[in-house]
Amino acid sequence: MANSFDIHAAARRAMITNGFQPDVPPEVLAEVSKAADPSTLPLGNVRDLRALPWSSIDNDSSMDLDQLEVAVRLPNGDVRVSVAIADVDATVSMGSATDRFAAANSCSVYTGIVTYPMLPDRLSTQLTSLNQDVDRPSIIIEFVVATDGTVRSHDVYLSRVENRAKLAYGSVGAWLDGRGQLPAAATSTVQEQLRLQDAAAQSLRANRGRRGALSLETIEAQTVLRADKTVSVELVEKTRASHLIEDFMIAANVAMAEFLDEHKSPTIRRVVRTPERWDRIVALAAALGEKLPAVPDSAALEAFLTKRQSADPDHYPDLSLSVVKLIGPGVYELHEPGTPDTGHFGLATHDYTHATAPNRRFADLVTQRLLKAVLAGKPCPYSTDDLTKIAAHCTEREDAARKVERQVRKEAAAESFASRVGESFDAIVTGVSPKGTYVRVVTPPVEGRVMRGEQGLDVGDRTRVKLLSTDPSRGFIDFGAEPKQG
Repeated sequence: MANSFDIHAAARRAMITNGFQPDVPPEVLAEVSKAADPSTLPLGNVRDLRALPWSSIDNDSSMDLDQLEVAVRLPNGDVRVSVAIADVDATVSMGSATDRFAAANSCSVYTGIVTYPMLPDRLSTQLTSLNQDVDRPSIIIEFVVATDGTVRSHDVYLSRVENRAKLAYGSVGAWLDGRGQLPAAATSTVQEQLRLQDAAAQSLRANRGRRGALSLETIEAQTVLRADKTVSVELVEKTRASHLIEDFMIAANVAMAEFLDEHKSPTIRRVVRTPERWDRIVALAAALGEKLPAVPDSAALEAFLTKRQSADPDHYPDLSLSVVKLIGPGVYELHEPGTPDTGHFGLATHDYTHATAPNRRFADLVTQRLLKAVLAGKPCPYSTDDLTKIAAHCTEREDAARKVERQVRKEAAAESFASRVGESFDAIVTGVSPKGTYVRVVTPPVEGRVMRGEQGLDVGDRTRVKLLSTDPSRGFIDFGAEPKQG
């Protein structure tokens, strides 16, 4: 019998409940239908980099491609990395109906099967996407990586590019590990590129680790619609290729923040404050026989995490999840040049913006406009008050997007778990508040509330739970904590 859960209806309901506009307004559709294909426009006063062997690496299903990469080995052994970011501002004018719609939702929402893009499909997957074999305007963020992983210099400028190979995390990751083949688009030149980029990315990652950036490895889950229309919640595998892109995007975002700061431009920074529950992180370490300082110290935490990853790789994602929950989410903040920066505790950096996903995040589109004003020698297009309000709204909408994605995942999980009432599972405590105690089952990665026996549990504790009941219509999964043995 076919599963009765309708993921499309669940996603739409969650979007509306959390204040999103799931439907593109008619005036936006009309505006987008008239947008010109950027490849037909004159080159203009920008650098022509279309001949370089650019490639993209993203999820297999992604069509809203925001960035491309290319690298060059310099005579002294350093590597110059160029990241091409889709110039969305070239098509989406500030103050247009499309811009207002994007600002209202502020981000794309990914529910597993249904994607609600920040920009209409004709833009996000076509005209502003860096698809293979098409000519597109872009913003180049360039940085030079020394052999020790430090970034020696950076530059930012406008260009035109062409993607030579649309690649996916899974296949590139397997190939880098010597376990698979690449698609035909990955010519020998592209393969050489991937090797060089991988080496530079690993140098960047190692250097960040030495500075105290946290090498967290959480288990991510996604809702999957099977061929028989039933739904499930499954793990998202991180690969060497996804780490490569993550490393480059972090370096590019830092370079953009520093470039704008050097040119006296305000920015919207992405910050992660010092953990309020550092005492609980210290307690988790102590339970594993390790000692952390009484005051928050990212370098000490990273040393602890690295040691635990080596000692117990199977349980490391659970420890990472606990640390992530205790650190808390990032927020957007206005940063004015010359003022102290809140910093990003997890990345151990004090200069970090979001600039690499303008198809998916409104803050990144705003960053493009700040950059273009700098390059053109024009005043900032936004007032301080504008940027403060945009930062706050983007933070609120990002939080709401996580609620949508979590709600849809919970409803899918409740439906798929309905036949397993009475079974017991290993779990880790992910949240404790006046609203209740929450756990995530280890396998499958399903979250629920502990309705019985939750006394004494805290974030990071491992426990055994029994499934008491499910309510797919509300996404409720209720567990009872089993008494500890011995």
